[in-house]
Amino acid sequence: MRKFIEQAGLGSILDKVEAGERLSGADGLQLFQNDNILAIGYLANLVRERLNGNKAYFIYNQHINYSNICTNLCKFCAFGKDKESALAYEMSVAEVKDKVRQRLDEPITEIHMVGGIHPDLPFSYYLDLLRGIKEVRPEVHIQAFTCVEIAHLATLADQSVDETLAILKEAGLGSIPGGGAEVFAPRIRQLTCERKLTGQDWIKVAQAAHRQGLYTNATMLYGHIETLEERIEHLEALRQAQDETGGFLAFIPLAFHPKNTEMSSLSRTSGIDDLKNIAVARLMLDNFPHIKAYWVMIGPKMAQVALSFGADDMDGTVKEEVITHMAGADTDQAIGSDTLIRLIKEAGRTPIERGTLYDVIESHN
Repeated sequence: MRKFIEQAGLGSILDKVEAGERLSGADGLQLFQNDNILAIGYLANLVRERLNGNKAYFIYNQHINYSNICTNLCKFCAFGKDKESALAYEMSVAEVKDKVRQRLDEPITEIHMVGGIHPDLPFSYYLDLLRGIKEVRPEVHIQAFTCVEIAHLATLADQSVDETLAILKEAGLGSIPGGGAEVFAPRIRQLTCERKLTGQDWIKVAQAAHRQGLYTNATMLYGHIETLEERIEHLEALRQAQDETGGFLAFIPLAFHPKNTEMSSLSRTSGIDDLKNIAVARLMLDNFPHIKAYWVMIGPKMAQVALSFGADDMDGTVKEEVITHMAGADTDQAIGSDTLIRLIKEAGRTPIERGTLYDVIESHN
């Protein structure tokens, strides 16, 4: 195998991987520019199995998107709408509680809840959402509000981010999802999401959460107008932040879906690019415990393959995904846990049903 890797021009990176040495930005760029996807996958799998063995995680979760009304209106987003739009919606606290109540017969352990940057909802609404969910499902873990939303809520509350997080935590917030990171490069944010929280401030919010004892995830939206160098800069910024506060649980590469966005002239990502982003992330983010292959974005079949290209997690049952499907995703809205178990076993991995914080609920050997 060493000869194969050396023939691919990646011998020096193999040496670093085998020695457990951190890869440089130049190494990451070399991986992105290399055409031998099998060699890159082999390297990523070495790290994946070193960290997580043969395990592949999934969670029984439910997604709730409380509103798509948003003042940011990012060019790559098909979800966010102006409040005057015919497609705009917002859910009352009672409606959110009813969505949770409808699935009380299922063994859901996580509610994943995000929305737009709403111009009118008061801070009390968000606290009532958390408390309402806990009222219906007291034991459920609520992973809610991206770092972008948290910064907005701090403004609404007229409090610091730290104080706002403490209030949300008391109301039932358990952890924070990774959305809103997009690509940190100022050039990209100016061209695609100029109203959104800056990349630097996104990291500051995540690190504030870590200091509060709240774990978070991280993402990168790839496959639009970003350069390979900007992808690497994004990964290096996340790695440095993790060195400092250590609260990131998982990294999720998010494939750009152009349909119904202002960037609809662009093509969808290829399978090679999907696998490469997962593999390079696994190799660069040596201090991240987990890398997700989010089946909603790349499809269940590609997610299966990704379990041998650095990923150790397929996310979960999801139940009702709105954001990606509004951008033209043709994947299912939900996958049953039995299907996830089958997909993972077919990929030669051991399915592990987990909680949000990667506590093992059941191993399906």
